[in-house]
Amino acid sequence: MTKVLFVVTAADHWTLNDGTKHPSGFWGEELAMPHKVFTEAGWEIVIATPGGRRPTLDRLSMGRLAGLPGTIREVARYLEVIQGELDAPRSLDEVEQADFDLIFYPGGHGPMEDLAYDEVSGALLTDRLASGRPLALLCHGPAALLAARQADGSWPFAGYRVTALSNFEERLNSFARKAPWLLEDRLREHGADYAKGAIPLVPHIEVDRSLYTGQNPASAERLARRLVTDVS
Repeated sequence: MTKVLFVVTAADHWTLNDGTKHPSGFWGEELAMPHKVFTEAGWEIVIATPGGRRPTLDRLSMGRLAGLPGTIREVARYLEVIQGELDAPRSLDEVEQADFDLIFYPGGHGPMEDLAYDEVSGALLTDRLASGRPLALLCHGPAALLAARQADGSWPFAGYRVTALSNFEERLNSFARKAPWLLEDRLREHGADYAKGAIPLVPHIEVDRSLYTGQNPASAERLARRLVTDVS
């Protein structure tokens, strides 16, 4: 059976430039839809967070501006189904990347607060990339890539083609003007070959060797189905 590790943020906020804490967490569609697609494919899923802390759902991801009403209702129903899994995640420092056929990072602004700096997650990502086995990150999930380092201190993802939430899409959020940094900018600064779709807010994915990335919440299902095709 194909086994998937979901690495989910444990942060419940994103600290902005003025010191305020914007309530955040994981984005509902980005966790629920891939989880659903993988489960329907018969895959086994393990959820892990930093410290094994219960992840927080970003309430904005369930609002009327977060997506099509039917999709939001589907996400809400599915999150209820898997609530038991979300209530009892594994601790990230207790899992081994080699035990999984796929590692998947959903987004939400939470990763900008914790996974972007988490050394345990960074080491897991470095080891996973070196293994050549599939790794996927979605929307703000690629913020976790920033914590990865090789033994010589270099960034292992330099030169990889990646996508993530674009600056334009981020600035559609009113609080983005107080953001300490933007993910597109930071990925470019680290040496990623950042790419985005021609039209904002529509699905867009990139695949470079074993690395799969999706640009935004709308990319969640497309990315998951591509992974089912490629990893199965």
